[in-house]
Amino acid sequence: MGSEERELLLDAFDSNWIAPLGPHVNEFEKEFAEKVGMPHAVALSSCTAAIHLSLLLMGVQRGDFVLTSSLTFVATANAIRYTGAVPVFVDSDPHTWNMDPELLNEKINELKRSGTPAKAVVSVDVNGQCCDYEAIESICQEHDIPIIEDAAESLGASYQGRSAGQFGDLACFSFNGNKIITTSGGGMMVTRNKEHADRARYLSTQARMPAAHYEHVEVGFNYRMSNLLAAVGRGQLRVLENRVERRREIFHRYQSAFDDLPGIQFMPEPDDFYSTHWLTALTIDAKEFGCDRETVRLKLEESNIESRPIWKPMHMQPAFAEFPRAGGDFCEHLFKNGLCLPSGSSMTDDDQDRVVSLVRACCLETTSHSDSA
Repeated sequence: MGSEERELLLDAFDSNWIAPLGPHVNEFEKEFAEKVGMPHAVALSSCTAAIHLSLLLMGVQRGDFVLTSSLTFVATANAIRYTGAVPVFVDSDPHTWNMDPELLNEKINELKRSGTPAKAVVSVDVNGQCCDYEAIESICQEHDIPIIEDAAESLGASYQGRSAGQFGDLACFSFNGNKIITTSGGGMMVTRNKEHADRARYLSTQARMPAAHYEHVEVGFNYRMSNLLAAVGRGQLRVLENRVERRREIFHRYQSAFDDLPGIQFMPEPDDFYSTHWLTALTIDAKEFGCDRETVRLKLEESNIESRPIWKPMHMQPAFAEFPRAGGDFCEHLFKNGLCLPSGSSMTDDDQDRVVSLVRACCLETTSHSDSA
């Protein structure tokens, strides 16, 4: 947090606009839409709420089939289940670690042949990197399937010169406490369609009709953002580029520091992709490196440094194990061998050097033991 966030928050507090909605919400929506290059933005209580409303706007209903990445945070799958739809989990592409377009196309065709065509695709921009949208958009256009971009982690990223949030029919962002910018909790939906934006605002305010009394003709949701949180978001948005630049610096410092170690592979960033590197993610080949991912994680934990495995795929989660999938071997490999290192924008070089030294020690210790043997 910086001084601008504090000033804007106090402005909202002093104005007495404490309840959801207010002038800072309106300004945050306007400024955010301009930042990502989209005409309409709707500030909401979470990215999960944004995905849920997006599915409803695309007409997703109980029993419909919705394809999404298996490698994602549970919120993506939860939102699909809120509608009563059936999630179909698609494996990751080794070239991007995001949804595999070939498997997506195969599963869409399989569902069509079975008489249960896909209703929507929720693409997930993992670890701050956009999906291969040239391929995914082409596939979905061919089959007339709408795309909802789960851009929770990718604010500030781009693909082929297009900003994250510009893909598909609707896109959803997160401002959770660990994201590139934060409002402590909150989310945003963006769209080119004014009718979608208007309906999202209506549904997110309990579907209240424009009447002096409380009139409701359908079920709505309490999904709007607080004016206080929007004020914080406005301040955070002004330093977005600095935050992204710092995360990319951290990623490249890790790359350079581990360049000579065997068995480490970083999440790839192909040509035409510009990742925020929201998290620096890598895999560790235990045979080459000398120890496995979990040994490294626990070594860091001993020094009070938090690292985490890469997302456990949704098809491996007990809550979602019954649902259909396409592939799964590669994202299972990522979960088994993958590690996300500390990557926060406020991380100092000294902080990072501590992490580097401990990871290197794991490799050098095992190499030394092997040589002695």
